[in-house]
Amino acid sequence: MPHATPAALSKRILAWYDRNARVLPWRAPPGRVADPYHVWLSEIMLQQTTVVAVAPYFLTFIKRWPTVKDLAAASLDDILTAWAGLGYYARARNLHKCAQLVAEWRDGVFPDEEEALRGLPGIGDYTAAAIAAIAHGRPAVVMDGNIERVIARMFAVTDPLPAVKPKLKALAAGLTPSSRPGDYAQALMDLGATVCTPRQPACVLCPWLQDCDASHQGIADELPAKLAKPARPTRRGLAFWTLRKDGAVLLRRRPESGLLGGMMEIPSTPWRAEPWDLAEARDSAPVAAEWRPLSGMVTHTFTHFHLELLVVAGRARTPELAKGLWCPLDGLGDQALPTVMRKVVRHALAKAY
Repeated sequence: MPHATPAALSKRILAWYDRNARVLPWRAPPGRVADPYHVWLSEIMLQQTTVVAVAPYFLTFIKRWPTVKDLAAASLDDILTAWAGLGYYARARNLHKCAQLVAEWRDGVFPDEEEALRGLPGIGDYTAAAIAAIAHGRPAVVMDGNIERVIARMFAVTDPLPAVKPKLKALAAGLTPSSRPGDYAQALMDLGATVCTPRQPACVLCPWLQDCDASHQGIADELPAKLAKPARPTRRGLAFWTLRKDGAVLLRRRPESGLLGGMMEIPSTPWRAEPWDLAEARDSAPVAAEWRPLSGMVTHTFTHFHLELLVVAGRARTPELAKGLWCPLDGLGDQALPTVMRKVVRHALAKAY
């Protein structure tokens, strides 16, 4: 079906946004350009994470590090500790690297061109476009999951994700206005988050209803189409809750690269498909001890696999030979422990005492 002109669609959704914009801690009111530092920080945090989960972390970071220069001057350990629980920890490491580059090379000023932004650590096509549009008023084509859904339904695109992403971006580019591009991008995000939702979209509330092909065809609920995800494999490991005579717990730092890079952990065996038994796992123990299996199991789901961890507890015979950090129990909250390791701590505290 024929659509209204891009200018008419833009005018309509911006009027809707002026009335219905979500109030978010990193967002400027409609009609105003946001702080680039706030936009960048929030967009990095929001990658694969919900608005509800991000908001308290964002406020904590802004209070502790009010500017990008403050963040650049912070230690990576402090950033990882503040980030703990938010997941996808490579984002935190790239956040620190990016802050240092912006502070050192650009005196704390973020570039306003997408190409320059994409050259910074942790910034891909989407984040570069979002910063350029929302923080600098550039007519960039911003494409997140919400916007992909809106565009797929608007034009009744039935090809499945992810292969159809370039087509959706081309269609979105034809609608992106030069006036208020940041508000326009955020309007589409809000439309997808609050009206054009994944299930049971509230089409009667949509400012683009009269132009939406999927709604007219009765297939809005079915779009965007997605290929079936492969089943996640399960990996298994055994974690060593290692105590010193004074009650301190042994932690160690994971390698800088790879999953949970640079975070602290309860020492464990490698994670593999086959279950571990204690006799085999002793070779991976961080120090000699009499290990006692704890009842139950710690489970955690990463993006690409499920993890099952058995936990054993023991008192180190020669704690001075252990490689790692001995941490008092009341200091565990100050360590950069990822969510899965916080689960191990809670399990051990419940079962070992």
